[in-house]
Amino acid sequence: MSTTPIVVMEGVSFAYDGDPVLVDVSLSIERGDFACIIGPNAGGKSTLLKLMVGILSPVSGTVRLFGVSPGESRHRVGYLPQQTELDPQFPVTVMDVVLMGRLGRGPALGPYRRRDREVARAALADVGLVEIGSRPFRALSGGQRQRVLIARALACEPDVLMLDEPASNLDVHAEQQLYDLLAELNQRLTIVLVSHNVAFVSTFVKTAICVNRVVHTHTREQLSGEVIEQLYGQPVRLLHHERHVHAGAAGRGERCDE
Repeated sequence: MSTTPIVVMEGVSFAYDGDPVLVDVSLSIERGDFACIIGPNAGGKSTLLKLMVGILSPVSGTVRLFGVSPGESRHRVGYLPQQTELDPQFPVTVMDVVLMGRLGRGPALGPYRRRDREVARAALADVGLVEIGSRPFRALSGGQRQRVLIARALACEPDVLMLDEPASNLDVHAEQQLYDLLAELNQRLTIVLVSHNVAFVSTFVKTAICVNRVVHTHTREQLSGEVIEQLYGQPVRLLHHERHVHAGAAGRGERCDE
């Protein structure tokens, strides 16, 4: 198996309309990692992920994905953006949505192949929803929809999953189920995601990528209240419970939102 890192960034900077968002970023994400990008609002988290995928190009510096440019290796990435363009009211089934992940994997014209449907069913099985493949997508709960969209990303048979705020707008129970699913998938896939939930980082991930224009990388063991306080600019508590760890800015409850 290749030992080439999944992602390598060297001296990467990016700006929107001349306004710097990321400055001199250098980092490496190894195969098998479970890396989470955290930081305050407008700190550059989603921008960093989009640079990794190749949706954006740096102003300076280099980005390598599987040792080559992101454009050359993007087919090896299962990507879930923060805002999906799929209208939940559009009359499609769960299987229809997952099969979208097979677009570009076969002939440009004609029906899906048997192989495509087999892979899509396997992806639904991975997320625990194989029994609802014929159900309308619009009839699903928020947590189920996110699982279906992850299955769509899995249907392209990726080597890495990259997800931007996959737990956004989910209730606590659905969020916990989603994180448990990602932990299971990490047994065979590298995972990189953006999250506002510091509690999740403290519990599940192997690497925390802290972003606020500049980037610092920490192992889970190195992540402390002091590190988070420096990142967010305010005191933070890390409260450990049996299964789920809650983190909160002082005086603002148990969650440290962006």
